[in-house]
Amino acid sequence: MDIARYSKLISPKDTGNNEHREARLLERCPPGHEGKRLVDEPAIILDASGAIIAWYLPDALTDTTQKEIKEATDLLAPSLEKSVRADGNWRTNQRLFNQGSEDVGATPGCINLSPAWFQQGHENVSDPEVSASLKGPSCENILKAIARPAAIASVALRVMHPEQYWAGLRTLSTLEI
Repeated sequence: MDIARYSKLISPKDTGNNEHREARLLERCPPGHEGKRLVDEPAIILDASGAIIAWYLPDALTDTTQKEIKEATDLLAPSLEKSVRADGNWRTNQRLFNQGSEDVGATPGCINLSPAWFQQGHENVSDPEVSASLKGPSCENILKAIARPAAIASVALRVMHPEQYWAGLRTLSTLEI
């Protein structure tokens, strides 16, 4: 599959639920091999042009690290619960959160923890602010809980997408915080 070509053919309206549309996309961008391949060891998956489209790293996160991430996620549950609304937009509408038969233990919702996320979409806003999801009495506990998992994600970004990693560091160094 040529992922660049495929990305030009799809739109945000493609949900993956229209079988006719999916069949047409598959016809125009075939996977490049017969059937399915089982990958059961670390691998980098490339498209037809050699671009990396996925990294498969089984057991890259230890059970302890997965437990830390789960505990940090649990601290976000109150904010996640408040984010879902009957009249929400495409990110927060309760109809778009599938209540599956299997409880995976994570509270459904959509929050943004990016610094200055609100200011990115608005002009004439002076100083960057902390995400609204991190304002409140539990924010210090949340930040402590996500520190190590965030560092692991940062290391992964440094390896998998060094240009983005260094751009982020350059941006952070200019914020004067």
